[in-house]
Amino acid sequence: MATSLTIIQNFINNEYFPAKNFIASYDPAIGEVWAKVPDSDAEEVEQAYQAAKKAFSGWKKTTVEERSRLLLKIADILESRLEEFAIAESRDNGKPISVAKNGDIPRAVLNFRFFATSILHYQNRSTYQEAYSALNYTTRHPIGVVGIIAPWNLPMYLLSWKIAPCIATGNTCVCKPSELTSVTAYMLCDVLLQAGLPAGVVNMVFGYGSKVGEAIVSHPGIPLITFTGSTATGKIIQRSSAEHCKKLSLELGGKNSGIVFSDADLEKCIPTIVSSCFANQGEICLCTERLFVHEEVFEEFLEKFVEATRKLKVGDPTSPASTTGSLVSKDHLDKVKSYINMAVKQNGKIRCGHLVDDLDLSPRNKNGYFILPTVLTGLKDDSCVNQEEIFGPVVTVTTFTTEQEVIERSNNISYGLSATVFSRDVGKVHRVAQALDVGTVWCNCWVIRDLRMPFGGTKKSGLGRESQDDSLDFFTEQKTVCVKIDV
Repeated sequence: MATSLTIIQNFINNEYFPAKNFIASYDPAIGEVWAKVPDSDAEEVEQAYQAAKKAFSGWKKTTVEERSRLLLKIADILESRLEEFAIAESRDNGKPISVAKNGDIPRAVLNFRFFATSILHYQNRSTYQEAYSALNYTTRHPIGVVGIIAPWNLPMYLLSWKIAPCIATGNTCVCKPSELTSVTAYMLCDVLLQAGLPAGVVNMVFGYGSKVGEAIVSHPGIPLITFTGSTATGKIIQRSSAEHCKKLSLELGGKNSGIVFSDADLEKCIPTIVSSCFANQGEICLCTERLFVHEEVFEEFLEKFVEATRKLKVGDPTSPASTTGSLVSKDHLDKVKSYINMAVKQNGKIRCGHLVDDLDLSPRNKNGYFILPTVLTGLKDDSCVNQEEIFGPVVTVTTFTTEQEVIERSNNISYGLSATVFSRDVGKVHRVAQALDVGTVWCNCWVIRDLRMPFGGTKKSGLGRESQDDSLDFFTEQKTVCVKIDV
């Protein structure tokens, strides 16, 4: 039986506005259109901006207690609909329902709760200059209308990571979810209405980055832009916003390395490394795409790593047995395959995955955008496969001899988002972690996140940091007041 299409509408000033033109949104697990996304432009962005600007005058004056209460209510309502959101996220993105249910949506709930409570405990600073009988103190102020541009890989997870601190600090926003994965953002609008968020505080304008995103980034009345996505798009945002000297938070691409020393416990670290390479189909900016393994344990590691990788079950996202779903789009699938083909042309060897193993799909999924997790060896460090972000379930494995060598090779890249280090030598992991040119280093683990700690990249992996304090700093301006007491 054919199912009806989900028709998405823009959400502006707490009202839904039908679109004139639409973008087809595909269910990547079956390769069929399942939703219609508004093909909006600068006109809708301007409408959303005006609503956000008007709302800001009242929202910025609300107490932190009131804002906290509303964010907690949003979290509670979202949590009560967790299953519904997880199913929609899976269908929109291609990830297994189990991943969305246990990861994406619970984290979105946490994002709202985390910042709802963080704002209650933020302290201003003060100093007293005795020589001048002067008291200095700081106050924090929301800035205005924020432009939020979210990616397709973790749609609700990362959209909420930006909306929550934005509105918690008294700002309003115009949001652009990815045109590939807009459904849960649309569903969130209903949650905001149910929670009683005032009109205009959060506005959603759906469409292409070249139209909606560009209109947001270049708008003279939007002083802040927070973006997660590709480095290429990040560069465009920098150029488009430069004229207005906007405050930017850019969480961009990564080409993350994993380093396995000879004293690593392979039985313990291989499951973690498999997850770091292939979680969410490798469509996470933090996924490991380059593995450096000490020559003494290379063959043993490779055998066990390939064996563990082959145990991943690629298949229907609705099946509890599936550990790996489909990639987000046909274009992205073709891109990932092109890198594997390039590896073969450069004399790389496919140890498992695409082109060498059989992909067993159900008839329902035969037209979906699936690919097997793929392990490559034999490639030089300067290969494009080792230098460019693939953003899919593909990892290269190579050997190293010395600690200094692997540090230099790991750093010899234009990205600097994260890295992982595996060793039982505590001194070594601390030493190597300090030498790696990245924003985050996980030692003997991966993606254990404390939201109080800064997250972001170096080099072409972005600008700024996101965390409890860093996000609250980004979304506010500090004012210093100096009062001479002895007058």
